Amino acid sequence: MNKRVAVMDLGTNTFHLLIAEGTITNYHELIHEHIAVKLGEGGINKGFIQPEAFQRGLDTMQLFQRDIEAHNVTEVRAIATSMLRNAANGTQFINEVAKLTGISIEIIDGDAEANFIYQGVKAGDCLSAGNVLIIDIGGGSVEFILGNDEYIIWKQSFEIGAARLMDKFHKSDPIPQASIDELNNYLEDKLKDMLTAVAGYEIGQLIGSSGSFETLAEVVEQAKGRHFDLKTTKNYLFENDDLIAATDKLINSSHAERKANKAIIPIRVDMIVVASLITRFVMRKLAIGNVLMSTNSLKEGVLTGMLD
Repeated sequence: MNKRVAVMDLGTNTFHLLIAEGTITNYHELIHEHIAVKLGEGGINKGFIQPEAFQRGLDTMQLFQRDIEAHNVTEVRAIATSMLRNAANGTQFINEVAKLTGISIEIIDGDAEANFIYQGVKAGDCLSAGNVLIIDIGGGSVEFILGNDEYIIWKQSFEIGAARLMDKFHKSDPIPQASIDELNNYLEDKLKDMLTAVAGYEIGQLIGSSGSFETLAEVVEQAKGRHFDLKTTKNYLFENDDLIAATDKLINSSHAERKANKAIIPIRVDMIVVASLITRFVMRKLAIGNVLMSTNSLKEGVLTGMLD
C-alpha cells in the first residue's frame, strides 16, 4: 500500500498544505493548497503576530487538519520558518495549534530551511554537474544555496524577506527611485556574506524556487499572450530580455495596475515589487543572465525525506 503523507510549510505570507502518496520517485499529489494567511501583516518587523493574523493562522490550521483527516494521512510534518521562529508569541501560536488540532509544529532554523529548499529543487530534476545559485524569496527570509546535482557547496538564510523589505522600503506606490536606491544599499550590506561566499565560483544559472518566480513566469507568458499552467510546469527557463522587461514593468507599476494583472495572485500584488528588486540585484551583482524557475521548494524537500 502506498504511503500517504502531509507536509505543511507555514510561511510568513502563505501557509501551504501538500498531501501526497506514493514513493520518492513516483508520487501523486492529492491536495496542494495555498492559503494567504499573512501571518506577518502589521508585525513582521516588530517580531509579533498581530491578533487578526494569529486568528487567520489558527483557522487555516484547523482547515488543514480537516483535509488531513478526510484523506486518511498516516504521517504529518508541519514546518514553520521565519515569522514563527522570530515572533515573541510564536510559541503561543504553536501551543494553540496543538491544542486545537493535535498538529505539532516544528520550527526550523535558516540552515535547515535552505537544505530542504535544495532537496526540493533537486527533486525537480533541474540540477546538473555545473554550479548554480538557488534563491528562495520568502516573506520573512531569503535563502541562497550554491551547489550542483551532487552536493551543496554553501548555503545561508537571510532575514530580508519580501514582507520585511516591503514594510521598510515600499511605503508609497509606485515605489520611488530613492526607496529603490535605499533598498539596493541595504541589500549590498545585508548580502555581504553571500557575495563573499560565491566569489570565485563559476555560476552557470540562477534558480528561483517557486513563489515570486512563479509569478514572474506567469507575467512573462501572459505578456506573450500564452496560456501558462503551474500545475503542469515543473521548471521554466526565462529569456533574459523577457525577465528584465517584466521586472522593469512591475517595479514601475502602481498597485492598481498590478492588481488588475491576472497573472499576479493577490498575496503577491505588492510583494512582487521588492521580490523583483531582489532578483535584479542578484542578477546584476553576479552578472547572471541565465535564470530558471523551479516550482519545487521547501515542502517538496520535506516530502522527499518522508517518502524515502
